[in-house]
Amino acid sequence: MRGLRATGHVFRVPLDHADPDSPRIEVFAREYSSSEHAEDAAARLPWLLFLQGGPGGRGVRTTQLSGWMKAAARDFRILMLDQRGTGLSTPADAATLATLRTPEAQADYLTHFRADSIVADAELVRRHLGSRPWTVFGQSYGGFCTLTYLSHAPEGIERALITGGLAPLAGSPDEVYRATFARVEARNAEYFRWYPEDRDRVTRIARHLDRVEEFLPSGERLTVRRFQMIGSFLGGNTRVHALHYLLEDAFTTTAAGPRLSASFLEQVHAVVSRASQPLYALLHESIYCQGAAASWSAARVLEEYPQFRDDAGEVLLTGEMVYPWYFEEDPALRPLRAVADILAGKTDWGPLYDADVLATNTVPAAAAVYRSDIYVDRDLSLATASSVRNLQVWETDEFHHDGIADDGEAIFERLLAMTRRATAGPTA
Repeated sequence: MRGLRATGHVFRVPLDHADPDSPRIEVFAREYSSSEHAEDAAARLPWLLFLQGGPGGRGVRTTQLSGWMKAAARDFRILMLDQRGTGLSTPADAATLATLRTPEAQADYLTHFRADSIVADAELVRRHLGSRPWTVFGQSYGGFCTLTYLSHAPEGIERALITGGLAPLAGSPDEVYRATFARVEARNAEYFRWYPEDRDRVTRIARHLDRVEEFLPSGERLTVRRFQMIGSFLGGNTRVHALHYLLEDAFTTTAAGPRLSASFLEQVHAVVSRASQPLYALLHESIYCQGAAASWSAARVLEEYPQFRDDAGEVLLTGEMVYPWYFEEDPALRPLRAVADILAGKTDWGPLYDADVLATNTVPAAAAVYRSDIYVDRDLSLATASSVRNLQVWETDEFHHDGIADDGEAIFERLLAMTRRATAGPTA
């Protein structure tokens, strides 16, 4: 395909790596290499494992090498992992979880879908492929997983590259959401300075939804708080401007008066539905939990930020937060409400990071930290970076959370060069 080779791999792994009698699930990964390398030469290239954002995001599907993948394919074979429960790996969604019969059994099953299990899968895959320690590149939640990898199996990594993904090593998700609400509020203000007409348009849409029933293509009523979820556009360099195009044709004129257009409702549905990524909603808060419950952290912290309420005078758009009402309003999530509540109340989450191991880390690592990132806070990221030995930070205001979609080639090459200099030593 247009200058690349793609090969699928399927691995059978234990659901619970700590239990040798655990049921087996499948994990899928796709190998990408450049056809600029002869096939036998490509087979001798070292591996680069890419860990996608999420939780619940499948590996990238591509038909041509571009961006960071184009840069990486010069020196590596890329292994694009469908993290357990996603893509072509054994799925974890409402239909498959229903076979476990009770919400308690479903919650127990899903405790094996966090970063520690993903890392254990990766190590099993690496050994099966006969790879020496490989380069690991983690974007967003993939960066969280990379920190877990450095904590639990550093012997499997030659170098670690992280973009927008330095997780807090300890503490409550409440700290994360306080930082997130503050940064999302600032991003709203920046956006409305660019597009002042959209300030009135967002408020008009919200008040219209209070008065008039509008329905998404999947049949449910669009509420103000669900409409606010289109704030996910705010987390990008270029995607943020696409929000303006979404909003500009929100209304259409009908005999009954102004209504939201079918085009607008279709586009909003594509943003706010979790039908294709239920694990994101189910596990999002748990990715921060170690030994304590999330207890619907974002919903509790929201009470400290009334400017984000759906009845605020000037409605603000929200970011990546997950709320319990998701599981009432999204048809794809309604069957999972009970298991979501159990996971939110779970207190015995295991450790994701080992502070002592990270403090003595010997693996060369480099991380891009985006100053205005609304999803992974800059200050919390730098606090983590200071706790990981041999981790170099490139802090920049050129990019937002989706930096590798904007100029992935330059970002990847910069981080790779940082780790290579660290490996070469001071005289290089």
